[in-house]
Amino acid sequence: MALWDGRFSEKPTEALTEFSESISFDKRLYKHDIEGSKAHAEMLAEAEIIPRDSAEKIIKGLELVLSKIEENNFDYNAELEDIHMHIENALIAIVGDDGARLHTGRSRNDQIALDIRLYLREEILTVCEGIKEFQKALIGKAEEYKQTLLPGYTHLQRAQPVLFPHQLLAYTEMLERDIERLLDCRKRLNIMPLGSAALAGSTLPLKRNVTARLLNFDRISSNSMDAVADRDFLCELLSGFSIFAMHVSRISEDIILWCSEEFNYIELGDAFCTGSSIMPQKKNPDIAEISRGKTARIYGDLMSILTLLKGLPLTYNRDLQEDKEPVFDAVDNVKKILSVYPSMIASIMVKKENMLKAASDPALMATDLAEKLVELGVPFRIAHHRVGSLVKWCEKNKLKLDNITYEEMLSVIPEANEECLKLFNPEKSISKRNIYGATGYGEVDNQLNFWKKKLN
Repeated sequence: MALWDGRFSEKPTEALTEFSESISFDKRLYKHDIEGSKAHAEMLAEAEIIPRDSAEKIIKGLELVLSKIEENNFDYNAELEDIHMHIENALIAIVGDDGARLHTGRSRNDQIALDIRLYLREEILTVCEGIKEFQKALIGKAEEYKQTLLPGYTHLQRAQPVLFPHQLLAYTEMLERDIERLLDCRKRLNIMPLGSAALAGSTLPLKRNVTARLLNFDRISSNSMDAVADRDFLCELLSGFSIFAMHVSRISEDIILWCSEEFNYIELGDAFCTGSSIMPQKKNPDIAEISRGKTARIYGDLMSILTLLKGLPLTYNRDLQEDKEPVFDAVDNVKKILSVYPSMIASIMVKKENMLKAASDPALMATDLAEKLVELGVPFRIAHHRVGSLVKWCEKNKLKLDNITYEEMLSVIPEANEECLKLFNPEKSISKRNIYGATGYGEVDNQLNFWKKKLN
């Protein structure tokens, strides 16, 4: 029997029951629904809306329901629609009429708004801890290859030599902003909506501050219509997840390229790769590829929520039942990425010689020469033009920048001195880049020490 069927003379059709149920996916909210219900019962007793002994029976009954669910001794029935009605129905079966008092001053509208907030504020902390483990893996790998050089890229063309740990630190910074975004979202999410009822609040003297205190909410929702109708915190959360996934996808792209024969900079541990069903030689970076693919899926979850909300009039509409599956999907896939990615990072074996060889192309130090000319008093635009002309001259004469004579350099760059011939060394180039945030040895070491202290 549905808990709302008093107004109806006919039972819903089987097709409607199957179409409208949400228990198949919202049952994962059982702990949070019971947590909220226990706090609600305690508040009703403190406000003297229900007897104290009724509240105590309700709370004990809810604990029994929790035990049944966690022991897999609980029956789900599509006719009861959702997790709220399942728990309330089970409670009434255990404690009788006292259980029927629980829904006093409450609607499923503010109840689900509460449950999803309780669930997500917990999941956000879990995800943030996972991202920290990701950061630790990056810093660990950076420490392992602290002195390793590789070419940095712009437009996927070799640009300038950088330290390998500097690139790993770049990812670490991105992930830190992801944590900040999620924790910032959690602040706006941690608002207690219970007491908003269906949309207009309640005529009963509910003590909403008591419920908020019992459930550790920072504050109470100020408008009952907003509290039950909006899901902007879901948009914000899935936006944060999407940005995190985008960062993972970019890291994945670098890893996929670095693993290729064309780059041949790293090798992943065998345990984190798969082979081909037809080509025996293949070793595929599947975790990176699947993570890149999951990014598209998480973007889709965000688009689903935005599209779901865009045309809804105030206040609650049943459309909002469809908010949970995209959110659950995004949470699950972010956690799946975090369950495998740190270990994969830790498995990376760097081919230092290949990286150094690629970073040693003297053309990658062309900017160093231009900046040396600036030190000698040449305006940068003129210096840039001079060095560009020298590169063109070298290409025409099939010479590399570090193979020309001083006289040949002077013929193109009359302002050059003999020091300019000694710039085409990647280690020297790195050693001179010690301004804050640059790829110099000392600065990267400082950043690594900062992150080790912060993460540990």
